[in-house]
Amino acid sequence: MGGCSIRAIWILNNLDAVAFSRRFPVVENQWRSACKKQEHEDKVISCPLPNDGEVAKAFVDRKQRDGSVCGYGIRIASSSKGSDSWVDDPITRHIISLQIDRNAEDAHEFLLWPLVLHIKGQYRILVLPLVEPVHLMAYVRICQRTDCGNPNEVKENCLPSESLSSLLLNLPCITGAFMVAQALGDVVTGEVLEPEMIVNPPPSVGGLLDSLTGSMGITGIAARAKPVAAPLPVTATVSSAATGTIASDLSGSKGSSRSVDKDGLRNFISSSIPFGTPLDLGVTNLSTMRANGFSSLDLPPTDLKQPAWKPYLFRGKQRILFMIHELVSAAMYDRDDVPDVISISGQINCRADLEGLPDVSLPLTGMNAAHVEAVSFHPCAQVSEQGVDKQALIFSPPLGNFVLVRYQASLSNLSPPIKGFYQLSMVSEDEGAFLFKLKLMEGYKAPIVMEYCSVTMPFPRRKIVLIDGNPSVGTVSTTEHSVEWKIIVSGRSGTAKSIEATFPGTIKFAPKTTNRYSYRSKLTEESVFEEESDSEGDGSNGLNNIEEFLEEKMNKDLNAVELEEPFTWEAYNFAKVSFKLLGGTMSGMSVDPKAVTIYPVAKVPCEFSAQVLAGEYILWNSLGRYPHAASPKFKLSKSMHAINYKYQATK
Repeated sequence: MGGCSIRAIWILNNLDAVAFSRRFPVVENQWRSACKKQEHEDKVISCPLPNDGEVAKAFVDRKQRDGSVCGYGIRIASSSKGSDSWVDDPITRHIISLQIDRNAEDAHEFLLWPLVLHIKGQYRILVLPLVEPVHLMAYVRICQRTDCGNPNEVKENCLPSESLSSLLLNLPCITGAFMVAQALGDVVTGEVLEPEMIVNPPPSVGGLLDSLTGSMGITGIAARAKPVAAPLPVTATVSSAATGTIASDLSGSKGSSRSVDKDGLRNFISSSIPFGTPLDLGVTNLSTMRANGFSSLDLPPTDLKQPAWKPYLFRGKQRILFMIHELVSAAMYDRDDVPDVISISGQINCRADLEGLPDVSLPLTGMNAAHVEAVSFHPCAQVSEQGVDKQALIFSPPLGNFVLVRYQASLSNLSPPIKGFYQLSMVSEDEGAFLFKLKLMEGYKAPIVMEYCSVTMPFPRRKIVLIDGNPSVGTVSTTEHSVEWKIIVSGRSGTAKSIEATFPGTIKFAPKTTNRYSYRSKLTEESVFEEESDSEGDGSNGLNNIEEFLEEKMNKDLNAVELEEPFTWEAYNFAKVSFKLLGGTMSGMSVDPKAVTIYPVAKVPCEFSAQVLAGEYILWNSLGRYPHAASPKFKLSKSMHAINYKYQATK
């Protein structure tokens, strides 16, 4: 994480109060020295760091000015010059600025930028990395331009190539600050989980067992993968107490905004970000070292430099495991005028139980077929070779399970694992007829198998009284507000065969209560009432704080289950698909275990597995209204994906 230093960290709770803060004087002295060296004595940028109260006040002021915690991200009529929304770039929803007012007669308002904003649970984490004063002055000029968001117009008072995208590309500290913010979010909420790893079972025993299982039609039993347990400590002194330390250190931060474990945060920050420089953000390693320390057996070889992400050396049976984990999100419309949208986010998890400090070379195949749009690597990896359809990595692996590669890709030559349509037509106010017609695993072959598949119809605003229908395959279960159709049941042998599944039926709801009327009308009436009764005369607060205002109203009017599926509040209806594939990927990304090499040379078994899970896989009602994001009519630069999407609600 070279080139990244952190000036300060603030963690705010859901009441917009600073629950925790940390400043790094060493880095702050570097900032002041840089200001003096570059002769930037302007008080707008050279002021010392604000206190917690000033940060909280500036954060609340920004929410009121820019509409929400993250802000608009685009310029609107109420945007003011110098604000983040004035820049007219969606990235300002995640990299924000705060205008600090010292509240003193001789003090001046100054700008705090770039602040990386990460929201985790009920906490808002702000990380301020160290940049050069010229970068801050460049952002100040960008915020004052009248032509922000239009690259074709003449830019005022700035360099010809000066834009927010090009400015951020020259700041590697932004990436490091995001990593710090994400790690702090995991710590403060207690959600410290290692990447999942599964391994293939040992070879078939053959003989009578194989003949019996084959004749019984459970040939897929031998292909079922097994999960890998959490990594055990690597020395005799390291015990399972480390896991308990993590839980005890972090569990206090869950549940309430007043229960932030400040001691746990201080210990994590002092170990992972000493003097403001991020080194190792692995919570497991740091907790293990704090709980167990080191022994004489943990001394590294004198001729090798031990990396920060591997504080202990492994001893035991050596092996390497690779697993590709992909999430598939889709919006299936079944319309000629609206194309289906499918996206894939994947990661390559690794676990390398290797003695010493070896380097591992891994060639990735299928890069061209996967249509990789974005890729990032673990800090331990170096990209040594690039080709049309392959990319070679050399990495010195840390202990335990870790994410080696993350990527975004589009669908390969395979068709979607589930295709078809969903239709729902209301024949009366309380009765409707629906129809599913789906095709599963069309064009797929072994070793890719589908372990389970289910379809859920949520109706959070209606109570289901009766459902009548017979699916061609699978079983149906209902709750008060949803219908679940289990096509392939988990736990049984997976299938690699193409399946056609249909489910026609009717559904009946309980009558609507007479005192419930349009949510939108109710929201409008209440907002007007509150504006008239506001004794402080600040009626614009409810209109500007759009997201918080709506969230407050929804918490009053809707049940918890209704908040999970916002598209079903009024006009939209859909079915959500869940599935799991084993034995391959949808993007075409793959790892060849035979091509993995280790230096110094060692014969170590290498295994590879893959699984695909459904993310937001949605079948929109093809007889109803639907939301759709229009595709941009211009090409995006590879540097930034700043798109202003147009929302359409089409009948």
